Amino acid sequence: MTIKNVTVIGGGVLGSQIAYQTAFKGLKVVLYDINDDAMKTAKKHIEQLRTAYQRDLKITDKDFEKGLQQLSYTTDLATAAKNADLVIEAIPEKLDIKKTFYESLAKVAPAKTIFASNSSTLLPSQLKDFTGRPELYLHIHFANQIWSRNTAEVMGSPETSKDVFDQVVDFAKTIGMVPIPLKKEQPRYVLNSMLIPWLNSALVLWAKGVAEPTTIDKTWMIDLGVQVGPFAVLDAIGMKTHYNIVVSEAEATDNDDLRLVAKKMKERIDANKLGPTTGEGFYHWPNPEFMAPDFLTK
Repeated sequence: MTIKNVTVIGGGVLGSQIAYQTAFKGLKVVLYDINDDAMKTAKKHIEQLRTAYQRDLKITDKDFEKGLQQLSYTTDLATAAKNADLVIEAIPEKLDIKKTFYESLAKVAPAKTIFASNSSTLLPSQLKDFTGRPELYLHIHFANQIWSRNTAEVMGSPETSKDVFDQVVDFAKTIGMVPIPLKKEQPRYVLNSMLIPWLNSALVLWAKGVAEPTTIDKTWMIDLGVQVGPFAVLDAIGMKTHYNIVVSEAEATDNDDLRLVAKKMKERIDANKLGPTTGEGFYHWPNPEFMAPDFLTK
């Protein structure tokens, strides 16, 4: 089977990027979210991609509009799944939420449909039994800013069909990704095995009052000769996304430092400091302080 019709579940920061990138590359995409308010936010996320695609991919408004024409939206799960060759789920990193979702999806999706999660922390083996089709289930994990940071990590469980795995690798290539096939299950895949400890170490320094986010980023940028630090990356990921990861890890490891981080992050979430989508995260957007010419020298 060639994957032609894709359904994306969840129009958050990364879900909206997956949906648009897939549509931009010419596939039919249905984006599902739970209610009209969530869908309104998803559409806002997608429209905000226009400037980035034009800047980074050198496309025109007409090119961007072609992608939008491949997209449709619904808040009805049965409608979203009815023609899907592939469903990509990008909902919160909580096992009970994903369990409930997959049990509902299994009741309405065609028997042919491949189910995939964009989960960054859970393993396919933790979710496969909820799907009712473990041989058609795997994970495909995208990095934030999918159009330019274009890796797609593909990871199956021991029960995932090799043919299904290969189809999803081919799908990743079709939508402009560089596939990163994993030979075995690995928590956090390749990218997040390295990224999350780095981000958490920066967050602990901030939460414990050791240094301000700008100071931490400045240190990293100068000493490694790179363009962004951990707090710029956290803004790009989105506060809520990494907050859920921190909460889960704090509970799993009984780590007081991460509990403090979660508390401090929750304060920022409650103040609507979520990142670029709300105009403020650790930086002010759309012109974050770390991009100022004198950021590293003052």
